[in-house]
Amino acid sequence: MFKIFNKSKPEFLVVGLGNPGDKYKNTRHNVGFMAVDHIIKEKGAASKKVKHHAEIFETSFADNRVLLVKPQTFMNLSGDAVEEIASYHKIPIENVIVIADDISLPLGNLRIRKKGSAGGHNGLKDIILKTGCDTFPRVKIGIGAKPPKWDLAKWVLSEFSAVEREKIDVAIKNVSLALELMIGGDIEGAMNKFNS
Repeated sequence: MFKIFNKSKPEFLVVGLGNPGDKYKNTRHNVGFMAVDHIIKEKGAASKKVKHHAEIFETSFADNRVLLVKPQTFMNLSGDAVEEIASYHKIPIENVIVIADDISLPLGNLRIRKKGSAGGHNGLKDIILKTGCDTFPRVKIGIGAKPPKWDLAKWVLSEFSAVEREKIDVAIKNVSLALELMIGGDIEGAMNKFNS
């Protein structure tokens, strides 16, 4: 059951990357949003707020108070929301977990990392730029490689087929399980269990 926190401050941010609006709702680039939406539904997350350029919800993982964040700035400016929320709540960058899509991973595969470069992902790139750090953990969800002759922008903004969405839904459920381990202090365990 969801805990109601009155006095304790949030200890972690879980940030799903995506683009706001119905136009982008089911696109590959929005799997970060999809993962957060799943957690909201799964945990009955409460207290939706729209501030700091983001939709913000509250929940708990491993007895820690967690803010679920969906930046509303569009992908390339995701760092605005992350930097503001982390600064406002005094959450260290190592406790900011970002969920993003990855075209270098097969569809539905996960890759958890403690830190690292943006790897060409504009949302991650902006978070690194705005926070000045690349030491935040991230959970990458494979959306499949761009087919030959496809424009990259069109590929990441294309929608999943019904069959593809089944694989993505399994991956999203695994993200929630991985977060329980990561926030509980066992990121190595999460990597060993869920990295494909």
